[in-house]
Amino acid sequence: MTSETKGIAQLTTAMVLSGTLGVFVVESGASPFNVVFFRVLFGALALGAYVTARGWLRDHGFTPRTLGLAVLGGVFIVFNWVFLFQSYENTSISVATVVYHTQPFYVVLLGALLFRERLTAARVGWIAVAFAGLILVSGVTPADFASGGTYVLGIGQALLAALLYGLSTLVTKRITGVRPHLIALVQVLVGIPLLLPFADFGAMSGTGWDWGWLAGLGLVHTGVMYVLMYAAYAQLPTSKIAVLAFVYPAVAMVADWAVYGHHIGPVQALGVPLIVAASLKVTLARPAAAAPAAGTAARMPEAASRTATPAACEA
Repeated sequence: MTSETKGIAQLTTAMVLSGTLGVFVVESGASPFNVVFFRVLFGALALGAYVTARGWLRDHGFTPRTLGLAVLGGVFIVFNWVFLFQSYENTSISVATVVYHTQPFYVVLLGALLFRERLTAARVGWIAVAFAGLILVSGVTPADFASGGTYVLGIGQALLAALLYGLSTLVTKRITGVRPHLIALVQVLVGIPLLLPFADFGAMSGTGWDWGWLAGLGLVHTGVMYVLMYAAYAQLPTSKIAVLAFVYPAVAMVADWAVYGHHIGPVQALGVPLIVAASLKVTLARPAAAAPAAGTAARMPEAASRTATPAACEA
């Protein structure tokens, strides 16, 4: 097996795992704040064990400035997950995931707004195409506003999650000389005290499968998935990374249909290829022509924050 073939297998596996994240969130039965709190708690244990075993804590490479940036990125990432998981409740896993994949456009727009990064006419055009697709995918009608606006709120929460992801990506781009695994560890550690005031432990007194779903979100969707993604990024060109990233929403839509019977309508489906095509055009137009090395966060903006993202998230 060649290095690139191995990278494709690793990233595909990571994206398939990311696509099942919504099912784990819903099946846990916990509130979004509780879900994210236990995700970062179990995720910190998994990532902490991994980086300790690899001996990376001794020469971590953090400076006060880069540690501060990692902490700030963690704040954005943690609340990105909260809003995304709230969106699952108010829309569906399929709709929330597709809307959430407007992330690359926020990265471009925020970069131009905050850091005066170059914004070409072609990129503006593709972003317009993406948001036309977003309007179709959202499927919002006047009746949604008249019925209390819960569905509209869910669309807004997915968009806000994407915006927070974009902010985290821009912050992480400015961290140099630190392994992405360590940046991710800082980000999940930040979430523990950050979400502690919002966690409702009284609602978590039961035992059984609920805890299994939550542990899976931290150990599998944060620990294992991140390790697979970072290993793959070091072996793949940006073009393949960009294409394989869409395994995540594809699997999420299949999982939502298979488990809950949810699916997007014909008109909504017309918006999906618009967002996919625009995302690829915007992503592949970035200056970096190759995938980043595993040990350099400055060349791996997506790697430090995706969940998924993915999340990174990357939810």
